[in-house]
Order: sequence, then structure tokens, then C-alpha cells
Amino acid sequence: MANWKERVPRVLLYFILAICTFSTLFPFLNVLAVSLSSGEAIRAGSVSIWPKQFTWDAYRNLIDDGQLFMAMKNTVLMTVVGTTLNMLVTIMAAYPLSKMDLRGRGLVLGMIIFTMLFSGGLIPQFLLIKSLGLMNTYWSLWLPGLLSTYNFFVLKTFFEGLPGELEESAAIDGAKDWVVLVRIVLPLALPVIAALTLFYAVGWWNAYYNVLIFIKSSTQMSLMVKLYQMIDNLDPALLVGDLANANNALPPEGVRAGAAMLASLPILIIYPFLQKYFVKGVLMGSVKG
Repeated sequence: MANWKERVPRVLLYFILAICTFSTLFPFLNVLAVSLSSGEAIRAGSVSIWPKQFTWDAYRNLIDDGQLFMAMKNTVLMTVVGTTLNMLVTIMAAYPLSKMDLRGRGLVLGMIIFTMLFSGGLIPQFLLIKSLGLMNTYWSLWLPGLLSTYNFFVLKTFFEGLPGELEESAAIDGAKDWVVLVRIVLPLALPVIAALTLFYAVGWWNAYYNVLIFIKSSTQMSLMVKLYQMIDNLDPALLVGDLANANNALPPEGVRAGAAMLASLPILIIYPFLQKYFVKGVLMGSVKG
């Protein structure tokens, strides 16, 4: 009888977790199935989590003109450089400001916290970027977004929790500050760094609004902006056709689903490799001690 009393709550817990997992996966599987289904099946509303009348038409419509690959190359460049700059600035800010004896530490931290509460707004930022001559360059995106205050405090809190004896022993052996940082502190901070890198990379990969405002050249557009433009331009074309081919024409829903999958695929590929660091890194950097 005792075994049943232990098993029933466990089975109930697994059942609830299975329902939660399915409810999370269902929208993704549905979008994937719609992107791989024919126009007739999509219009009939018969697509759930399995493709009906399998076809690559949605992806072919997005890829055929070649603009998507250029936009993806731009987004990869923007993400790699932006994330690298973010991590360099975050590490260089968090490490010295984690030292209690740093002169002026309180003032600098106060200025950083101030940016969490107040912002100059979009118009002053636009005027500043324009006056600096950075319009239509990726520096208009990279420079204003160099540091995330939240990520900075996560990393600073982790550095504060490291035993001071590690750095003191290295200093006694003659190691300079940058040697201590690179050879001792950063290897210990790898889980936190991996988590913050993922945060920054996802933000750059999904960049849309700032790109729309500061980048005007069609050859420099990010993937998200280009996908939106392609979908917006494809809609009228997809609805035009003779009556004989009307049922086979791909509706806008299919192209939107294909665009969503293309935009999500790179992050979905990278995430499993960083997942083991994700929860551990955020917890280590959020709780001191």
C-alpha cells in the first residue's frame, strides 16, 4: 500500500509535466507542419502537428530570389560581432566593479543602475546616431547596445562570489590582473558566460525595430526585417492565379510559417549545446555566495 502512495503522486506529476510539454511543443509542431503542407490542406484547416500533402513551396518562395541568404549573412555578422563586443564590455565592466575596494565604485554602479530606470528615448537616440554619422551602419546598433545592465549585474554577482584567496595566491606568484582574469576567473565563469552569450546572441538574432529605424540599405537588412518585407510583398502575388491553380496556390499562412521556422532554426540548433550551462549559469550569477 505504501508503494502505491508513493507512485500515485509521481505518476500524477509525470502526467502534468507531459501535458505542459505537449502544450509547449504543439504551437511549434503546428507551425512546422503548416510550413510543409500544401495550400489546399492549409485552406481546409486540416493541418495539426503533421504535414498534409508534403511540399517545400513555402521555403522555395522565400529562398528563390537569393535575398534571404544575404539577409542571413548580415544577421550572422551582426550577431557574432555584437555578441563579442557585448561580452567584452560586460566582462571588463563586471570584473573591476566586483571589487569592493575600487575607488569610485559606488558612483559608477549608480550611473549603471540609473540606465535601468530612465532612458533618453528614441528621438534623442536617433538624433545622436545621426549626428555621429552612424546611420546606415551596424555601429548604430552595436554602440547603443554594448552593455545589458541585467547581464552586467548577473556576471558581477558571480565574480563577487568567487573566493578572494584564488586571486590573492595568483598575485603573490606575480600574476597581473589581466592574467588572473583570463587564466583563473574566466574559466570558473564559463557557465555564466555561456548563458549570457546566449542572451545576447538571441537578442541580436531577433533584432528588428532598431534595424528598421537605423538601417536603410536593402543590402544590409537583418533576417527579421527581410522576412517581414518578403512576406508583405508575397501576399498579393500568392493570391493571384487562374481558377485551375487556385487550390494549389500557397496561402500567406504557409509562407509566414516557413519564415518563422527559418528565423528560429539557427537558435534551435545552438541552444541544445548551451542548455547545460543555461540554468546553472543564471543561478550561479544571480545568487551570491
